[in-house]
Amino acid sequence: MSAMNRLGWLCLLGLACGGCSSYCQTPPRSYLADQATPDLVLGQYHLDSRLQERVLALDPRHVSQQDVRQVLSRCPAPRIVNIHGGTLLVWRQMRSFSRFLEAMGYPQRQIRHPIWGSYSFSCYGSSDKLAGLIAWYYERDGMRPMLIGHSQGGMEAVKVLHQLCGGFGSSKRVYNPMTGRYEDRDWIVDPLTGRKLSVVGNVQVSFASAVGAGGLTRFLPNQWSMAGRLRSIPDSACEFTGFYMNADLLGGDLLGLGSANAYHATGCAKVRTMLLPLGHEHYFVPFTAHLADDARTRQWISQYVADDRPGTITAPAGPATNIVWAAEMWAAVRRHWCLEVQRLVRAQREWRNGPRMAGKAGGGLDVGADVLGGGAGQCAPGPTADPTLAQP
Repeated sequence: MSAMNRLGWLCLLGLACGGCSSYCQTPPRSYLADQATPDLVLGQYHLDSRLQERVLALDPRHVSQQDVRQVLSRCPAPRIVNIHGGTLLVWRQMRSFSRFLEAMGYPQRQIRHPIWGSYSFSCYGSSDKLAGLIAWYYERDGMRPMLIGHSQGGMEAVKVLHQLCGGFGSSKRVYNPMTGRYEDRDWIVDPLTGRKLSVVGNVQVSFASAVGAGGLTRFLPNQWSMAGRLRSIPDSACEFTGFYMNADLLGGDLLGLGSANAYHATGCAKVRTMLLPLGHEHYFVPFTAHLADDARTRQWISQYVADDRPGTITAPAGPATNIVWAAEMWAAVRRHWCLEVQRLVRAQREWRNGPRMAGKAGGGLDVGADVLGGGAGQCAPGPTADPTLAQP
């Protein structure tokens, strides 16, 4: 059965189940191909030379809303993988956050599932599957995904990072969201270099984040495997930000007090830990769609600098619930959107100008290392081709 026929049947099934009644978009060519190659992945993006120059001229640390509207909105974007918590109807909070990102300018198609249209994954799902999914998205998009989790979803996000670094086994199969099945391989073809690389130790996310992860949820059976691992961030993330709240029984260690809530890098990843100010509550933190609807809060978020601290800034009047977390997340998302597109543009130029690059997945292009201080492009020791794998 051809890829287009498979897509048609999947969409019909979604319509029958009601899950795709308002979401059936034609995915990129690379999503429908049996095998991805640099020719296919890099060739599916058409950025003219003027737009490329504007992309490369952006400062990832200071991407304005005007830059989003005039430059990044005309470019491809990395996939965002959201993971919601485990309590009743909490998925609605992550849907609110996704709609906030959309309203701020992020393309909807890179947040929602390419077949079913869902905005997030459950924390009760398989972290092994999510690791394989991230590998598939990188191979097909040519940009490293972002990974964001709330509550138990934050614990699951960190678990995925450990999956990608071999913390739960030395082999991870690629998971295809278009078919809903694992593929019979534990390797990818790097979309920027054409090299065949094992998933474990070679696939990274550009940015990962967890909010309200820990506390009493540590004692749930599905989280026992994270004992001693939750606050340790491996090199499968170039940058990570962890958020916690005081008096948070469900998601804060020692009620969100003290250094027990601090995350640390096990290698070269750039890791931050941030205490959110009063007004941010565990269950409702991702509820942020309203912030993009108000002109005052939207402007405040657009001008927010991620290095600021809540004690040095004043939130605007109006519906400002969860505004610091929302501003932090939008600053990180647009920064890594910029970095990944810049990385993609440089790869396209190499690809079009002659011999294929001999770079490395997640570490082959030195993009943004000066911005992140060991972040994108140089955060890992350097993924290398598995000598046991034949070239495709």
